[in-house]
Amino acid sequence: MDNTQYFYRTAIFTRKDNQVSLVDIDKPEDTTPMEDWMAVVVSLADGRHTVSELIEYMRAQYRTAPRELEDTLHSVLERLQEGKIVQLSDQPVELPYYLAEPLESLDIEKAKKLIREDGYTHH
Repeated sequence: MDNTQYFYRTAIFTRKDNQVSLVDIDKPEDTTPMEDWMAVVVSLADGRHTVSELIEYMRAQYRTAPRELEDTLHSVLERLQEGKIVQLSDQPVELPYYLAEPLESLDIEKAKKLIREDGYTHH
């Protein structure tokens, strides 16, 4: 994996009850909770930081970082890419309004309007 690439989310998420979950904006009560590592990566996937910056940030969370930290993060990113939840880019990515923040921070009607205008769909 190219650590110089930027990582960004392509799915709407929520941080409800201290749990990061994927959410359908039309059915906000229906959430898909995420495993801890995936939750951290999705919540940090703002399109403005590289994979290398993610690794360094996570390394700083430990007194002594796990030896396999970089491999673990690469694996998490690959699984999120396969699920079309996170993507990589050679350039910084400005996220649309409805992906930039957790659902609870959004004006739902504004987000729905922009989703329709953009033709956004998540598969």
